[in-house]
Amino acid sequence: MIETKQATYRDVLSEPVFRTLFLTRTLSIAAGSLRILALSVLVFDRTGSPVLTALTFAIGFVPQVVGGTLLAALADRLRPRPLIVTGFLLDAAAAVTLALLPLPVGASLGLLAAVAVFGPVFTGASNRLIAEQLTGDAYVLGRALSSVAGGGAQLLGLAFGGAVVAALSPGWALLAAAAGGLVSAIWVRLRLPDFAAPPAAEGSAVGRSWQVTALLLRDRPVRRLLLVQWLPPAFIVGAEALVVPYAAERGHGSAAAGLILACAPLGMVAGNLVYSRLLRPATRERLVAAVISGLSGPLVLLALPVPTAVAMAVMFLAGAAFCYSLGVQRPFLDVLSPELRGQAFALQFTGLMTMQGVGPVLLGLLAERTSTGAAMVVAGVGAAALGCWWSLTSGITPRQGAKAIDRDVLLTNVSMG
Repeated sequence: MIETKQATYRDVLSEPVFRTLFLTRTLSIAAGSLRILALSVLVFDRTGSPVLTALTFAIGFVPQVVGGTLLAALADRLRPRPLIVTGFLLDAAAAVTLALLPLPVGASLGLLAAVAVFGPVFTGASNRLIAEQLTGDAYVLGRALSSVAGGGAQLLGLAFGGAVVAALSPGWALLAAAAGGLVSAIWVRLRLPDFAAPPAAEGSAVGRSWQVTALLLRDRPVRRLLLVQWLPPAFIVGAEALVVPYAAERGHGSAAAGLILACAPLGMVAGNLVYSRLLRPATRERLVAAVISGLSGPLVLLALPVPTAVAMAVMFLAGAAFCYSLGVQRPFLDVLSPELRGQAFALQFTGLMTMQGVGPVLLGLLAERTSTGAAMVVAGVGAAALGCWWSLTSGITPRQGAKAIDRDVLLTNVSMG
């Protein structure tokens, strides 16, 4: 049966492990946004190249595919506290290096790419720990709270970064980002219990990562739950990436573009807060398809010469559509064997980041060949179609796939590698 007991944010924040990971992750996201903004300014000042500046923003996405597929097993093999501390220290070290050393642009981007490779491992370990400490609806609300705080931290990091860069220099902004990573590392080291490592698995981490990833993707219920978390954001984020050229085509101006773009994260925050508090767990899970289609579908309106206020409302709805994931979190947790949670969360994070990098590129190419309005139509229709797909495949339930990857079979397959 679907658990119907509704948790509260107080329940979630009263759990000390979640509270520590939540606060340090939020600080780390703000520091990461600050680092990317500062480096982007540095790159543009040195090169004057819009392409290299855009690449600076995107360089953290694609390398995560490597970490998510080849190294994710480390999230289920190593003690979580030192692993998470290492992740924060790597971020801090990268920011300090970029601030103090006059690296060539290629070397700076390579450094960011190298750090990004390990991102899914640290995220997988953190999410596995949260899943062990929060149960039922508390876990879902914990993920919702993390999403809301993550969006707010990104906005804060960008706003603070802009102020620091304008008042001081990109170098000082990078040092501030390094301080954020260092504080997070110390915080986790002092406040997070040193949980033991999971039972050791046979074979190399790379071999296990590759084979478990293949096993997860071959399992239909698991694959379905992964795809519904990966694909709708690709369309929605792709539409967000087109707001600036869209506003230019429609003659709204750059100021209006900023307002339209700001509506998406505001919608995400509002959607997650309202959806998590007003609806019971079972209702959230039933409405996944309707939310994806109903809130992201209006993007097709942007093919028309609508006023700025309508465009703002459409982007607010598109941002609010992200709340659909609250109806997927518990089924995704249920479908996983405990031995696989770290790697499964790493894979989910990897696919999400990758699709949010691929979506804007593909829609941007389409907009260049046609128009931003046509690309917005594709984004809206594509997301709505995914909602229909989820509804039509509802017979593939988590109960069929729950713990579907038999532990003995899993260990036998992996040990053979």
